Amino acid sequence: MLSSVDRFFGLSANGTNFSREVTAGLTTFLAMAYITVVNPLILSDAGMDFGAVFVATCCAAAFGSLVMGLLANYPIGLAPGMGQNAFFTYAVVVGSGHPWQTALGAVFLSGILFVVISLLPIRAWLINSIPRNLKLGMAAGIGFFLAFIAMKNAGIIEANAATFVTLGNLITFGPLMAFAGFFAITAMAATGYRSAVILGMVLVSVIGWITGQADFIGLASAPPSAAPVFMQLDIAAALDISMLSVVLTLLLVDVFDTAGTLVGVATRGKMMDEAGRLPRLGRALVADSSATAVGALFGTSSTTSFIESAAGVESGGRTGLSAVVIGIAFLLCLVLAPLAQSIPGYAAAAALLFVSASMAQSLVDVDWPDITESTPAIITALVMPLSFSVANGIGVGFISYVVIKLLAGRVKEVPAAVLLVALVFAAKFVFL
Repeated sequence: MLSSVDRFFGLSANGTNFSREVTAGLTTFLAMAYITVVNPLILSDAGMDFGAVFVATCCAAAFGSLVMGLLANYPIGLAPGMGQNAFFTYAVVVGSGHPWQTALGAVFLSGILFVVISLLPIRAWLINSIPRNLKLGMAAGIGFFLAFIAMKNAGIIEANAATFVTLGNLITFGPLMAFAGFFAITAMAATGYRSAVILGMVLVSVIGWITGQADFIGLASAPPSAAPVFMQLDIAAALDISMLSVVLTLLLVDVFDTAGTLVGVATRGKMMDEAGRLPRLGRALVADSSATAVGALFGTSSTTSFIESAAGVESGGRTGLSAVVIGIAFLLCLVLAPLAQSIPGYAAAAALLFVSASMAQSLVDVDWPDITESTPAIITALVMPLSFSVANGIGVGFISYVVIKLLAGRVKEVPAAVLLVALVFAAKFVFL
């Protein structure tokens, strides 16, 4: 059986093995597990049932991760995306007054459009045409974004009215444990422990449970009913002209969030081919886009590739077996929800801080002497965390790349795909 699994996923060919892939999958799942609680919390502000959205979140994540692993053979986990769920709730439903059923219909339509794009040659042309230095900037930007999320969730940084963000109280339990886990993971990784990330997360979680600073809720419970949100989308209402900007915004964010995550994680895991392109790119995009459409049927906002997948790649994951493990873990989460919810935020923060430091190393390979290449790469990396959006970072980076090349008299160096993406994002920033 193991030999069949090896052949199907190409474990030996990718320099990995069964146990390493399982460890990587569990590592990514633990880094993503927060979404099973956070997504229902956000969507409940739109009037959706918390328990039903919990089930929808787990099912959408399981579907997307399994398809990504079995079809595209990438170690990428999928789940309803942060940012997309906030846009769904606070911009579409609360802000614009659309019913959540109509918003789900818009998510479904954006997913279908994404599937169509993924099946056309344009999708590979767009992503494979991204200049190497922009890809390196995207990978580093995702690392900075992960660091920002980690430090925010652990209380290392906090909001400030005057400066937007400031240092939190570092001598409280959460920040101390996040740093302790981060230091432990880094030290173990430096000595060759491939399971360093998951071991560090477990260590910090156990300390939290023992000291009473984190609640160990339990191991298992029966899942709630999905009926209140399952198949409740209103596609007819979403086809109204007033929803056009919503559908297009959801589509743009999903397409470029996915592109950024795939490029960033694949770059860090050295999964690009010799020409710097993503093998099986079409299959990966079909997996991601179909997960958005199916997730809307389950009853959740857009499902997307998670940047936390970098944690599993850092643990040695190189094939779709890791994604299959993630998918199975989300299915088990339907009954093991108490255990998943027992992982404190500072434990996941420790892992993400380590991963972010590793991903930022991609900046070493940027062509620094050529400022028409290095400057857009840095802009891309900076805007991602500061705008709290992978897609916005890509958009600003592409626009800066085109404008700088144009003003420097080197517009011939701009690939047509990059020019097209820059124009699309410029239109988005102006009109949407």
